[in-house]
Amino acid sequence: MDKTLLIMAAGNGSRYGSLKQFDELGPENEYLLEFSLYDAIDSGFNHIVMVTKENYVDELNSYLRKRLPEDVKLDVIAQRISDVPEGIEINKDRKKPWGTAHAVWVTKDLISNSFAVINADDFYGRDAFKYASEFMDEHPEKDVMGVVPYKLDKTLSDYGTVSRGVCVFEGDELVKIHEYKELERKNSGVIDHETGDTFTGEERVSMNFWVCKPKIFGEIEKQFIDNLKEGFGNKQEIYIPIVIQDLVKAGEIKVNATPTVSSWFGVTYAQDKSNAVGTLKELTENKEYPSPLWKS
Repeated sequence: MDKTLLIMAAGNGSRYGSLKQFDELGPENEYLLEFSLYDAIDSGFNHIVMVTKENYVDELNSYLRKRLPEDVKLDVIAQRISDVPEGIEINKDRKKPWGTAHAVWVTKDLISNSFAVINADDFYGRDAFKYASEFMDEHPEKDVMGVVPYKLDKTLSDYGTVSRGVCVFEGDELVKIHEYKELERKNSGVIDHETGDTFTGEERVSMNFWVCKPKIFGEIEKQFIDNLKEGFGNKQEIYIPIVIQDLVKAGEIKVNATPTVSSWFGVTYAQDKSNAVGTLKELTENKEYPSPLWKS
């Protein structure tokens, strides 16, 4: 049976200044997402679904197919602004993608089983994929989904604010998630500049590493239609955490946490690049990853 990993690689990288998901950060000029692919395959994932911009589909498909093992299935699909439910009309002037939940929704015809979702521009650490893979094996129920959480203070940037989904758990069961958009380290804690809310940094957050079931496609479509009918603004988006929060609130699903992972880093801002390059170099020199990453 397929064990599917969905990688979202269609963002604009507005704060980074370029398409960071295709920046060559590895010792052999690998993309950051390739290290996630390597860890996922090592943890038993054998079907990769990549969502990217339309003009990158062929290039990315060719690039990855030359590198991935032959027994790993690969699907590369575009996230287009015109991809909306049938009968819905959209503002033709819109340039911004519809958001992470929409990126998941466009894969609905390619995925029919439990699947994990990640961002292309984050490094999650090998244990994260191991925990997700084990969760998928242990929870075949259609109404049980999962989140791989990280401690908030391990996910901040030194160069500006970040967006994070701060989770509230009862035991390991998610009861609430709130998306904060302007989190930044302050003194010994963390503040969200938009709301003024403060945090210790020990809170567990979602870094968009989810274990989903196919029923999420229907909920995304429902919310997407409702939002479009109400008149989505040109910059409004639909996010995975919001969809999951609504499903939890309605009692339609349970979301359980895997063990908390700490080895995350990402490239939110251009200044984050040097840290990412240095960390990947160090991991490779320490034999955590081969170099080159893939066998020719």
